[in-house]
Amino acid sequence: MAYWLFKSEPSTWSWDDQVAKGNTGEEWDGVRNYQARNFMRAMKLGDRGFFYHSQKEKSVVGIVEICAESHPDSKADDPRWDCVDIKAVRGFEQSVTLDQIKSDPALTDMALVKSPRLSVQPVSEEQWHIICALGRTKAN
Repeated sequence: MAYWLFKSEPSTWSWDDQVAKGNTGEEWDGVRNYQARNFMRAMKLGDRGFFYHSQKEKSVVGIVEICAESHPDSKADDPRWDCVDIKAVRGFEQSVTLDQIKSDPALTDMALVKSPRLSVQPVSEEQWHIICALGRTKAN
């Protein structure tokens, strides 16, 4: 299993919106960055990801699962853009802020710290376990 992070502006698509989609999930559409698109092309069914609220909140708030592998983005006019579908697994008991992540020496190499503008990014297994512990949720 691989681990990922999906960033969203809560005013556009929030954790509550994601949860409301239930087990059918939702396309993670609108990504127009080649590196992020390529990460989605590498995702497999069952991979897990963090759901991250960007802008003011700047925190990891929940866990999602890939429920459909890479396919054409239904909102794109250009066939170069793909997306995956994700479904909510569970929320965090306590959100994990970007400041907490930046202050943890074990997370300094995290893509969220090094490439903060990238909307879809990989997370190592070690980073996954640390952030789940900080969020007071089980890692699996």
